[in-house]
Amino acid sequence: MKKAATLSWHPGMPSGADQRTRDRVVRLLLLRGRATASQLAAELGLGPAAVRRHLDALLAEGEVAVRERPAGARRGRGRPAKVYHLTDAARRRFAPHTYDDLAAAALRWIAHHNGPDAVAAFAADQVAGLERRCREAVAAAGADPLARAEALARALTAEGYAASASAIASGGQLCQHHCPVAHVAAEFPQLCEAETRVISRLVGTHVQRLATIAHGDGVCTTHIPDPRRTTHKMTTNRP
Repeated sequence: MKKAATLSWHPGMPSGADQRTRDRVVRLLLLRGRATASQLAAELGLGPAAVRRHLDALLAEGEVAVRERPAGARRGRGRPAKVYHLTDAARRRFAPHTYDDLAAAALRWIAHHNGPDAVAAFAADQVAGLERRCREAVAAAGADPLARAEALARALTAEGYAASASAIASGGQLCQHHCPVAHVAAEFPQLCEAETRVISRLVGTHVQRLATIAHGDGVCTTHIPDPRRTTHKMTTNRP
């Protein structure tokens, strides 16, 4: 997990312009987590019909799955929009989940013989190396948690997490578009919890994990509150 992964498709896939477009579709779904054909078409600068053709091919190959948009998110009349997302098979092409079964079996053994606290200690030890590797890059960004989040996103991307950071109304948001231990973390949430604590220490403030790939979300999303907004709120709420 030291290098950002690249796409590597199996033999028999179409070549040329079609393949390049499908690569772009897959990359965009990796970044967005999930999207409709119209959303993909708008961002790629293509017609919706062309994008649907590529999505149909990716569906047939097991690279993409589809679900209907939840009822609360529907707009207008007509059929509900279909929302597409990458399958586990497609995610493995970015960074193979090597030894997942062995890792899960080892953690089950630890939990059975030593309890959940031992699993948590193991998870903390595993992310300690990641924290050490990212700390220098983050420290160079200064004291502002949002600037540190941007530096952390770059450091995590170098580690293979395909991370990004953005400013939102309530502060900042750190997104990890790939999780190298998603399958194991689905069974052992201690891995996600340990990683969240690392993010909190590196950005220098309390953070909140809003979504994780391990629990079926398209992207691991962490909210980073803006300390200036928090301070202002505390000041204005004083009696």
